Amino acid sequence: MKHENSDRAQRGSHANGAGPWPPASERVAESEGRRPSVWREEFSVDAAEDAYVLRRQFTKFLVLTSFGMACGNAWIWMRSVAARHRPAYPEMRVGRASELGPGQVKMFSYPGPDDPCILVRRANGAIAAFSQKCTHLSCAVYYAASRDRLECPCHEGYFSPDDGRVLQGPPPRPLPRIQLSRRGDDIVAVGVEEGAEP
Repeated sequence: MKHENSDRAQRGSHANGAGPWPPASERVAESEGRRPSVWREEFSVDAAEDAYVLRRQFTKFLVLTSFGMACGNAWIWMRSVAARHRPAYPEMRVGRASELGPGQVKMFSYPGPDDPCILVRRANGAIAAFSQKCTHLSCAVYYAASRDRLECPCHEGYFSPDDGRVLQGPPPRPLPRIQLSRRGDDIVAVGVEEGAEP
């Protein structure tokens, strides 16, 4: 009976603004194993347990973040490896050297039917082939024999017939060069050398 009256008095003191913490007598009573007060029943979260939960959540966050970063790095690495891997190109005869006089060209498709290319024989007799799609907006380039260069009529982009590098204009990278092999009089396409950004 005395305990109940004491609890009521303590609850009254808290209700009147005496403070958020129970008095020392109540804390002593709890340490001696007596029945906890209503204050402890209503505010049952222990500070140590709360800190443990926060640490556990933070550890979980770190683990998940690290896992996500590892997956991202693995994806970047796989894409890098795939970009370095060169596809196998077919061999295809694209013309005969005797068919082309100095300054003449021949159109063909390689490696697929939707990949237009241009075969050029320059005034010095050198033979080279490039993708016909301008690296700016894919307009068709042509060979200007009088100026010995490949030109794009859309935005005045000019390319060198030596290696496809950009000479002038907005194209961001060289023309892809078709790798050729001479087999007697036959000119055989054997691969594509993509133009790297300058």
